[in-house]
Amino acid sequence: PQWTNKGFFNSAMVVDQSGLLGVYQKTHLFGYEADVYLPGESGFQVFETPAGSIGVMICFDWFFPESARTLALRGAQVIAHPANLVMPYCQRAMFARSLENLVFTITANRCGTETWVTDLHFTGGSIIYDPRGKVLSEAPLDHDSISLVEIDPAAAARKDLNVRNNIFHDRRLEMYGLSAQTTVTNR
Repeated sequence: PQWTNKGFFNSAMVVDQSGLLGVYQKTHLFGYEADVYLPGESGFQVFETPAGSIGVMICFDWFFPESARTLALRGAQVIAHPANLVMPYCQRAMFARSLENLVFTITANRCGTETWVTDLHFTGGSIIYDPRGKVLSEAPLDHDSISLVEIDPAAAARKDLNVRNNIFHDRRLEMYGLSAQTTVTNR
């Protein structure tokens, strides 16, 4: 958690050998988190590091495709995704975030059970995908582990799906009338 004069945020720090590069505050709060944390105000940022351009989204942010797309449009080659996932399909869904944005995704999830407001069973299964959705590493579901995977962030720089299609240039923004500015009335 990060404390500010406004209250607590669920946050992740980005550091490299020179020190702190920045802090991302979780945008989309899940379940009872809103009882403890404020929705993030940092926005989706990309940090330039010697290892490549890194964006961060935390846990439930994955559920909103706009999170990863915003990071990719801002130049992220790698999306770091620290998480406390409790739904068993979340890790597999990151396949789509990698493929639809042609980026590496690194989900670091915890495992085990914690009693807070209710029993929370964390689903483990930390996973790393390459920009074409290939699994580069997958952790067990039921115990801690460490993976060391070498990637080439430059592989995520080009957004060409093939010789004729570029995932960003081929977007038809004029056709996406229901976009981020649309208010949804059914809940």
